[in-house]
Amino acid sequence: MRKTIIAGNWKMNKTAKETRATLTELRALADGIEGVEIVIGTPFTSLESAVETVKGSNIKIAAQNLYPKDSGAFTGEISPVMLKDLGVEYVILGHSERREYFNESNEFINSKVKAALAHGLTPILCIGEKLEDREAGRTAEVNEKQIREGLAGLTSEEAKKTVVAYEPIWAIGTGKTATPEMAEATHLEIREVLVDMFDREIAEEMTIQYGGSMNAKNAKDLMAQKDIDGGLVGGASLEASSFIEVIKAGL
Repeated sequence: MRKTIIAGNWKMNKTAKETRATLTELRALADGIEGVEIVIGTPFTSLESAVETVKGSNIKIAAQNLYPKDSGAFTGEISPVMLKDLGVEYVILGHSERREYFNESNEFINSKVKAALAHGLTPILCIGEKLEDREAGRTAEVNEKQIREGLAGLTSEEAKKTVVAYEPIWAIGTGKTATPEMAEATHLEIREVLVDMFDREIAEEMTIQYGGSMNAKNAKDLMAQKDIDGGLVGGASLEASSFIEVIKAGL
């Protein structure tokens, strides 16, 4: 059985005080829920507050990025050692916003995935195509390149500890969502790439999330698909009342 992981990506939202308030509410709403892994990705400035607020609960905390060195003269960056020391368990890597706004390459993202794994953090590797790629029939090609280069050099054991999040860029924050059938077809293509890179047993164990305007209304239909193992949720994760509905849809 693959693990269903429903992760909220708060992006550049919420102060430490706001984080405590939202997670306190979510903790109460999610108390006793089993069968899905609940993860919240907060800004760096809220990580310590987040970890403290959810301690002893069924909620895990993710960072939204890391720099692939343990320490050094890298002004403004955060290392996996620092994240681990705070009690962070997951890290979101390769998000389309990092690729587009900060020019992160597949090779650089791959170094981050390896750094996360080396320090016992679970990487969530984000991949996905632009609208022009889908319209030109290049979805499979674009995703395969991002997967192969993003997971290059991983052992089978490391692959099993890695989560892939498929986020069609044209559906992020736009209100547009791939139909469940469209998303499932792409997830199946992704899983077949993982079969070729590793083997079928490993590929069948790996969690592949869907992202791209997942919300309380569409989450159940999306996660009912065979190869969709949860979601990486943006806007709908910012309020506990809406995120808990997404979580319940994954049960």
